[in-house]
Amino acid sequence: MSAAAWHGHAKDSPAYRRMLLALLFAGLATFAQLYSLQGVLTGLAGEFGVSPADAALSVSAATLGLALAVIPWSIAADRLGRRRTMTWAIGAAVGLGLLAALAPSFGALILLRFLEGVALGGVPATALVYLHEEVQQLHAAVAAGTYIAGTTLGGLSGRLVAGPVGDLLGWRAGVLTVSVLAGVAALAFVVLAPRPRGFRPAVRGSGPGVVRRLAENLRSTRQLALYAQGFLLMGGFVAVYNYLGFRLEAPPFLLPASLASLLFLAYLSGTATSRIAGGLSVRFGRLPVLVAAVPVILAGLAITLSASIPLVILGLVVFTGGFFAAHAIASGWIPVLATTGRAQASGLYNFAYYAGSSALGWVGGLFFGRYGWPGVAGFTGALALAAGVIAVVALRHAPGSRALPRTP
Repeated sequence: MSAAAWHGHAKDSPAYRRMLLALLFAGLATFAQLYSLQGVLTGLAGEFGVSPADAALSVSAATLGLALAVIPWSIAADRLGRRRTMTWAIGAAVGLGLLAALAPSFGALILLRFLEGVALGGVPATALVYLHEEVQQLHAAVAAGTYIAGTTLGGLSGRLVAGPVGDLLGWRAGVLTVSVLAGVAALAFVVLAPRPRGFRPAVRGSGPGVVRRLAENLRSTRQLALYAQGFLLMGGFVAVYNYLGFRLEAPPFLLPASLASLLFLAYLSGTATSRIAGGLSVRFGRLPVLVAAVPVILAGLAITLSASIPLVILGLVVFTGGFFAAHAIASGWIPVLATTGRAQASGLYNFAYYAGSSALGWVGGLFFGRYGWPGVAGFTGALALAAGVIAVVALRHAPGSRALPRTP
């Protein structure tokens, strides 16, 4: 069957289930490595004799590499194929992650982490396009939610595995353990990912060039609206997780740092809501689910203003669930709306997503320094409201904004 006649794997078919599991493992492998250093920054700073801010560069270097690499990886995926590109990217990242655990100096570690981020960029740049080409459109949103769920589990496991192992055996052992586990997940992806049937390679000289494919997506109001979702919502999300720990370790809470690190368990709510959001979008359409996530985010932020630790944790769980529901919808909608250069469209979303993480996550610290936690909550709430308004204005008539008719 030709790619033009290919309509995608049907829900509950063996290939569809393999696709979901493969993308779940791809998300695990990618984001466990990306954030593993965040769980061992204290040990890293002690060994190399650097400040906490400098130690945090080991995380920033990887996210910067990822942000810069998503567009080049999307171009490679148009030529080489989605599955092959993801396989090379994950394999290279695992190798660089193992080398990072053995870095002889802090400078070498930063360089290796940057290169690791460059390698990891091949997964988010390609995964949702691969999914869109290989499963039926009616079920693509649910499948996208599964991939996003894998990213939340990866981000959580990377921190929670590296931290305790690092406390016992040193930060290098913690990072090495995460890289080995990521290697197992990468192997699972390679074994499970179905053979591509909907991919048609880009041929030099035929069809629009890379610059045109990028320009077409940057001229699309609807695509820009989705990029804004990633930029604004991820920026607020990172601000919350960056500075809530500082609040809880200070009076009146005085929570030990070891317990404050367990706040990342709130990621599990995002694992659940990513899948739930995908299912709801089939029933109600993508736009209603995306917009409904905004009041959930605002409610969670409001609850975190409480002086009670259990309520703060509850608020964080609600907030995290709302964020990942919105992210699952926005990121999965990108290839649906892209008429030219789907891989580049997804790459631009990921660039905006991680640019928001770097820029707005830092700006949130200015609000924290001046106004305390209410400043961060207010700043993040304003970003969420802006994202919701943009979505309503720009996406209300977009394909996928309403539920698709069910097939018998």
